[in-house]
Amino acid sequence: MTQTKSFRSLGVLALLLWCCFISTAFAKEPMRYIYPPPESGADVRMNYYWELLHAALEETSPQWGAYTMGTSSKVLNAARAELQLAASNEVTVMARTSSIDREKTLLPVLVPLDKGLTGYRLFLTDKATQNKLNAVRTLDDLKGFSIGQGVNWIDGDILRNAGLRVVTGPNYDSLFSMLAANRFDLFSRGVNEIGLEYAVGKVTNPELVVEKNLLLYYPLPRYFFFSRTAEGERLAKRVEDGLRLLMKNGKFEKRYQEFKRSILVDLSVAGRRVIRIGNPYLSAATPLADKDMWDTLEAELKPAP
Repeated sequence: MTQTKSFRSLGVLALLLWCCFISTAFAKEPMRYIYPPPESGADVRMNYYWELLHAALEETSPQWGAYTMGTSSKVLNAARAELQLAASNEVTVMARTSSIDREKTLLPVLVPLDKGLTGYRLFLTDKATQNKLNAVRTLDDLKGFSIGQGVNWIDGDILRNAGLRVVTGPNYDSLFSMLAANRFDLFSRGVNEIGLEYAVGKVTNPELVVEKNLLLYYPLPRYFFFSRTAEGERLAKRVEDGLRLLMKNGKFEKRYQEFKRSILVDLSVAGRRVIRIGNPYLSAATPLADKDMWDTLEAELKPAP
């Protein structure tokens, strides 16, 4: 009887040790952050956001442990990547502008990554259209021009809600060729996107210009999004912890200010006529009341003395 009990005790002990081994092995499994690759070789719009993600993960390494971070193996447009994220397949994180519907499907970390900078819009156009735009003073004036946007971009809905005419293209690259072919008058771009896009686009389209007088604005946060699964929640919690730490120690603001300076240095925004429109597609959870999370560009928009 004693020997039988001893064997049983050894068996229980072995089982406990095996469970500890398995738990330790899983605990050491790196957290996997896989994001969509650029939509084209010239597409560097997202670099700042992935660098910010890396900083947040580094900041939380002492508490959360190891992680891996990289692009998915497949090139996916925004709509396809969103489906993959919701299904927890090719992608585990996205940095997207937000909407009520997107926040229902996916789990957002409610920290505007660029402090709403994407909502400040300039226009790519051509020299002939620029001459006509010189007379634009109001939203009603702007309604006389068609604006290009991606087929699944929330911006298109925002513009339509304001009464503006929108022409959609099937993907990011196609919109540049559509503009060159005069399929629409203006290509609305965030101030954080337009500088590099203009530099690349004018090589093949010498008539391309950045419209020089106007700035369109609507509140538009860009968040990190995750799947609404247990693993998605775990990945999101770590990133939120990291972003909050970066905000608390000042590294977030330092990184953002460097980013803003780098994108505005070659853009003339001072003294532009600002046309403001609403965004009815923001959820009630949007942290609009937290002024520290948003940039007004007040200093940058002041007319030069």
